[in-house]
Amino acid sequence: MQTRPIPSTNEPLPVIGCGTWQTFDVGASPRERAPLAEVLQTLFTSGGSVVDSSPMYGRAEAVAGDLLAASHAHHKAFLATKVWTRGRAEGIAQMEQSMALLKTDRIDLMQVHNLVDWRTHLATLRGWKSEGRVRYVGVTHYTSSAYGELEAVLRSETLDFVQVNYALDDRDAERRILPLAAERGIAVLVNRPFGGGGLLRRLAQRELPAIAGEIGCTTWAQLLLKFILGHPAVTCIIPATSKPGHMAENVQAGDGPLPDEALRKRIAAAVRP
Repeated sequence: MQTRPIPSTNEPLPVIGCGTWQTFDVGASPRERAPLAEVLQTLFTSGGSVVDSSPMYGRAEAVAGDLLAASHAHHKAFLATKVWTRGRAEGIAQMEQSMALLKTDRIDLMQVHNLVDWRTHLATLRGWKSEGRVRYVGVTHYTSSAYGELEAVLRSETLDFVQVNYALDDRDAERRILPLAAERGIAVLVNRPFGGGGLLRRLAQRELPAIAGEIGCTTWAQLLLKFILGHPAVTCIIPATSKPGHMAENVQAGDGPLPDEALRKRIAAAVRP
C-alpha cells in the first residue's frame, strides 16, 4: 500500500484505513466479532494501519480494543479516536476511558470530535502530547455546514490532523478545507468517502466505466477511493466496513496508479446521473 507523509513529522501513513462507525458497534459473540477480526487482519496484511473510532460510536472502541488484544496486533495499528464531551475533567475522563477500552496507554491520534468544546480539549491535548500520552492532535467534522468554524480553527491552532467528509458527490471540502490543510501543513483523514453509502448504492446499478481500468480499478468502490486519493492534500481515507470482502476491495485502492486532475474530471463526469 502507498503511504503519504504526515506533514508535521514526515512519518509515512498508509493511505487506506478503517473506520468503525456503526460497523464495530456489536456484541461479544463470535458470530458478530469474527468478521471484524478478519477486517482488521485484511487491513494489516495489506500494509494499512489506521483504525479510527470514537466514544460516539457505541461499543466500537471496546470491540476494536478486544480484537487488537486478542490478535496481539496493537503494534500494527495507528489508533485514532476522539473526545466528544464538554468540560476539562469530563474530557480527561472520557479520553482515559477510551485508552482503557482500546487497551493502550498511548493513542496515536486524539481528535476533538465535531469541534465540541475544542478550546478546552486542545489545551489538555497539548499537555498530553508533551507527556507522550498522545502522538498527534486533531479536530473533526462531518458536515459542510460547520466548515466556517472548522476553517477558523485550522487557521488559529497548531494541529497535526483534520478529519473531514469528502466524496465524489460531496466536494465542499475540496474547495475550502483541503487547500487550507495543505497550506497549514495538516494531515487530512477522509470520512464518508462513499457519500454515506448512498453514492455507492446508486452506482452499483451501473456498469463500471472503461476509465476505471486506466488506474487499475475493478469496482466502483475502488474508483471512488482513488478519485479521493488523487487529491494531493488527502493523507488517508477511513471507510467503515464490517465485511472482510469490502475491506479487501478497499485496500486495493491504495496500490497502483492514481488519477491526475484531468483524469479526476473524467471520473466525475462518468459518475454524473
